[in-house]
Amino acid sequence: MASTIPLNGVAGAAASGNGGGDAILKIHEALKIVYSPQSTNQARQEAQAFLESVKSLPEAPEHGFNLAFNQQDPIVRHYGLSLLEHAVKHRWADYTPELQECLRNYMLRLTKAITDRDPLYLRNKIAQLWVEIAKRAWGASWLDMDAMLVHLWQLPGFVHKLFVLKVLESLSEDIFNSDDVVVALREGALSKACVEIFTPAAILSEEFPNRQKNPEVRFQAEGWLPRITQFIGECLSAGVQSEDVAACAAKALNVLTSVIPWVIPKAISAVNGRGVMCSCLATSSVPVQKAALEALYALYSRSNYTEEEFVDLVVPMYGPEAVDLCRRLYEWSTVDAHDIDEDKYQFAKKFSEMLCCLGNYLDRKFTAIPVGTNVQGFLELLMLVVQSQSLVVSIPILLTWTRILSHRALGPAAVEMPFIGNLLELCSNRLLRYEWLPEDTEDPIYVLLNEDTDTVPERHAFLGNYRRYCCSVIESIVNLQLQGAFTVILNRAEHALNTLYDGQPPLSPANYQKNSMPVLTVDCHATVIEAALKGYDKWKLSRNRTDEDKQTSAALDQYLEKWCTQLLAMKFEDPQIRKRILQLLVNFSTRALESNPSFMLKVLEHILMTWPAPQPEYRVYNDAIKDLQTESMVELQRLASKMPDPLLDVYDQLEAKVKEMIASGTLDEKRQIAYQSFLFIIIHRATRIDQEVRLQRLNAFIEPVKNQWRDEALKQALSSYEGFCQLLGLDKVQKYIAQRQIHQITDWGEVDLDAEGLALQAELEQRQTMLPLRVTKSFLTYSVERLEKNSPPYQASCLLWKDGFPLILPELLKFLSYAHASHSPSNWTLLPAEMQGVVHRVLADRFWQAGISEGSKDDFYARVLGKKNTLEGLASSIRGAVRFVRETCYAILYCMTRLDTHFYGFLELPNPLAEALFADSLYLSSHQVINLLTLSRFLVDHCPLPLREHFLPPILATCFRQMDAKISSEWEKLGQRETVQAAGEELTEEMKAESILRQLTYSAVVMVADVLDPARPEGPSGEAEGLESPAVPPGKFPPLRKFCLMNPSIAVPLLVFCSHAIRMHDGRCCGVVLRVFRSIIPEFSTPEIAKLHHKEHHHHFSGSTGTTAAAGAPFSDGFAIPAATAHEIREFICTEVLKAAIQSLHDPYFVDSQKEIGALIAAILAYYAPLTPTPRAILLSLPSVKPAEVDRTIEYVCKGGVSSRHQRAMVLELLEELKGVSVAEMGKLEKSGASKKKGRSKMAQEFMTPGGGQQPGGQVGGASGQREKTPDLEGVAGMFNEG
Repeated sequence: MASTIPLNGVAGAAASGNGGGDAILKIHEALKIVYSPQSTNQARQEAQAFLESVKSLPEAPEHGFNLAFNQQDPIVRHYGLSLLEHAVKHRWADYTPELQECLRNYMLRLTKAITDRDPLYLRNKIAQLWVEIAKRAWGASWLDMDAMLVHLWQLPGFVHKLFVLKVLESLSEDIFNSDDVVVALREGALSKACVEIFTPAAILSEEFPNRQKNPEVRFQAEGWLPRITQFIGECLSAGVQSEDVAACAAKALNVLTSVIPWVIPKAISAVNGRGVMCSCLATSSVPVQKAALEALYALYSRSNYTEEEFVDLVVPMYGPEAVDLCRRLYEWSTVDAHDIDEDKYQFAKKFSEMLCCLGNYLDRKFTAIPVGTNVQGFLELLMLVVQSQSLVVSIPILLTWTRILSHRALGPAAVEMPFIGNLLELCSNRLLRYEWLPEDTEDPIYVLLNEDTDTVPERHAFLGNYRRYCCSVIESIVNLQLQGAFTVILNRAEHALNTLYDGQPPLSPANYQKNSMPVLTVDCHATVIEAALKGYDKWKLSRNRTDEDKQTSAALDQYLEKWCTQLLAMKFEDPQIRKRILQLLVNFSTRALESNPSFMLKVLEHILMTWPAPQPEYRVYNDAIKDLQTESMVELQRLASKMPDPLLDVYDQLEAKVKEMIASGTLDEKRQIAYQSFLFIIIHRATRIDQEVRLQRLNAFIEPVKNQWRDEALKQALSSYEGFCQLLGLDKVQKYIAQRQIHQITDWGEVDLDAEGLALQAELEQRQTMLPLRVTKSFLTYSVERLEKNSPPYQASCLLWKDGFPLILPELLKFLSYAHASHSPSNWTLLPAEMQGVVHRVLADRFWQAGISEGSKDDFYARVLGKKNTLEGLASSIRGAVRFVRETCYAILYCMTRLDTHFYGFLELPNPLAEALFADSLYLSSHQVINLLTLSRFLVDHCPLPLREHFLPPILATCFRQMDAKISSEWEKLGQRETVQAAGEELTEEMKAESILRQLTYSAVVMVADVLDPARPEGPSGEAEGLESPAVPPGKFPPLRKFCLMNPSIAVPLLVFCSHAIRMHDGRCCGVVLRVFRSIIPEFSTPEIAKLHHKEHHHHFSGSTGTTAAAGAPFSDGFAIPAATAHEIREFICTEVLKAAIQSLHDPYFVDSQKEIGALIAAILAYYAPLTPTPRAILLSLPSVKPAEVDRTIEYVCKGGVSSRHQRAMVLELLEELKGVSVAEMGKLEKSGASKKKGRSKMAQEFMTPGGGQQPGGQVGGASGQREKTPDLEGVAGMFNEG
């Protein structure tokens, strides 16, 4: 066998007159080399190159037909078909009509010659060749395609029927669901032809009596829809026990699945499509059942049926025959959690989703249900399925129950059904926090949940959605059956509380578990009761408050008070249980029993008098006690916020009690501030108090706080960074760690602190209490929290703090600047130079991350607390001191923004604030920068419209510059780390860092999206301006989006960051930025071009949700971007953004984002190519891109009336050779384990995301624990031929 083949061999042979034979021989020889395991890599590569070169020869189609038609070897035939396919796909437009017809004849001869002995992949390849020709010629030069298909269909046997079904399914998919550019150019003709040949002629004439019938593509009046359904019926009659018959039936059902979303519904009814699919469900063939289920799901996931279509297609599924079939199918598909039949389980999941779609029609089309239709049987079926031990099977039906019970007419009828008590019990039981169960739990629900979820965050998100739906069902049942439901719920809870430790070991502080079964049980019942209280709230809002309603409410309130009084009398030792019951009691006080101040006072007394003593000898138990203490203070303030007037009546006694407790000297700073805040809130929120008296009494709390900021010693200390270090004790820290040479110690947790170290640790904590930060934050928080502007409390807050802000802000900004500066090693001047590298390690936050960190969160906290008295514990105290200053400053600034012009009105504030926030932000960790970004968003959101121009430019410009520098550098570091294989704990830390970097990047791009959201409400929080600002007339100020785009100092750094974000390896973030760019691109075009494309590009990205909103006509807001600014930004987008998009299109990482990237490139061309030659020049600089193809693409996308989908298809075809291929397809990534996401439906995936919708970002690692290496993109950097 020859090891090499001359690349000019075929051409030379053809020139000598014997080209055909020699060419075929050489192709045979090359294929042998490619597929022979004995071939060398070089020989195989040369042979492959030769085979590719054959495709470009004029004789390639003839060679392809000869190889595919006259050869026996399937490999040779497949290559021959690939030559034909290449000719059709890439050279069709260059061929004369005669050559095109020749190609079609080749295809028809191949089609007629197929037999059942041919491998399926060859038959499918011929079918695909048919489809490729059809997309180019059908309805134009090829009008008899339908007749040819019918002729093939009528041939005896199954093989040609399967071929026709494959052609029909592929045509439907390509024409209606793909982005194929050939289809895009002929979509009107092709889609019309498809509808024509599938739909019975009588139905078409009835629905569209005036339609144009030319060109005539239909062969017979029958149409493919009745042919296929009749064929399925024949298969069922023949018996699907035969594998061939079952395969034909399943393939025919697949065609229906593809066609149903677009076919005329009346046609489905006319051919009894629903009945045929249900008959298939009743067969014994699992493939046929699954195919029928997919078709039914396609039928019922359509949402645009008329009432007549609903009655014909949907209502029969509520009948007893269909319900009985569905019940038997569900029972058949139920699996054993410990021995899962995968086929049955997948069927059950899809079956549940189909029933969900059917159930949702009850909600949407209830009034169209014919009189006399009994839906009780269907509701009983839903009740059966929702009880599935698989929560993934149960959740679609649970969602349906939320809709049914909230329906105005259907809900009251459904709640009277005999099974509704079972539904209430099911939802109550499933509010158990399954994620807190031990890993060895054998509960089938828990076992199946673990089977269905990949990661801990995914499991938490799914359970959060499931609990949300359970609570919604409970709320609705309580609203509809108030007294009966409450009686059942409270009786169950009482029984559980009285039998809490039956079968459980008694409480032992030494072996305490925070998530024991008694704790989980109490939490479950408390959650049920809280959902019931929300249902009671709904009941009150929905009633007319008749005498009967008032009597019902009074009787229930009396019953609730009695039950709560019994609960107050119960004694529990477990701090977690006591905490949960305390939350529940306060919930009762502030909701159902809000008009019962005497009960509220009992709860208040319970909080004040119940203060468990610490038990430090039992660490876990002691932590739970601290949690209870913290929660007690939170609930105290909640009572004051919700019920200030009753508390005002006993204010003097409360004040005396608080003073007594403070005077005792037993309260720490946090508790002392909490009690003072409690009194402050009562006065601040009370409605029965004179405003002057309110201010006078509140000043007594606030004046001491202001005095702390007036302290000259504090000002002196903050006059320099050294003074700040002395204030916090960081000077002593530096000396101590230098003395201990901690940079030479590998494991700080193994080195105990000496007496000096322990004293230093205590001093760090004590010094925090001497700062004015915590008390300022507390009183400011309660001055602005949950207040409506212009309310008396809000007015009081403005007057209280008005003269305090000038005192506080200068020193506060110094606190913040120094806290950020502490993260720069160069500022630790008391450390020798060789030790400054240890600063990052000292200040790096430790945190637990689900799915990455080893062990549970409780294990993590136990390890942290266990090392408190070691060098690691000292480092924790140091970073805690810096973090306390930094984050308390953030909180104070946030509260200040809520007071509008009293904060934003300082003319000299923006630049110093920007400096304090961002000057040293590069030294913060990604984890810490997320909080800084959150504050930055609030600074923007709360800024009054008249002050935007003064306040926002320095803040936003500095923010985006620093975020770009920080995030880009972190992604660069990540790319460098991926070249080095890490293991063990080092790998875990790197994976956590990568995960946090993704979160930071997402926070940044979402901030961009919110700032540029066209649907964003104007004014801070959508309200009018601050207390002293006059009402702003509409149209006086530009929207925030336009304000930023008009201002180059903001727009340039913002867009530079976005251009870099396109290349960052995070699919979620890239998707947000791509949609942002598509939203803003029209703003920098001309009005004429923008209007030309407006109809096709009318959806713009809306905020952080990722949804779309109509943006209105371009330039309709009356604020034009200056021409110079528009030109500068347009050129930037045409160069840097376009290059970034092309590079990402080439990057295998972004395979799943290629459609969105293509849409962005198309938008750039559509809006800017008529104005500047830059995008054309960029495209021409790419390898393998021809000028004629570039010009053809630009001409097409710039035309008016072209849909964005078609524009995208043209661009992706132009850049086809540059598109990246996934790493898995390239064979560079070994499969390390199958993700459960594979095969998961869209609906199921939504249930796995928080809130039932947001797509997760890129995942880190695989089953082996190894991260995917960034693919080698050698050559991409030089793609643009830049000199």
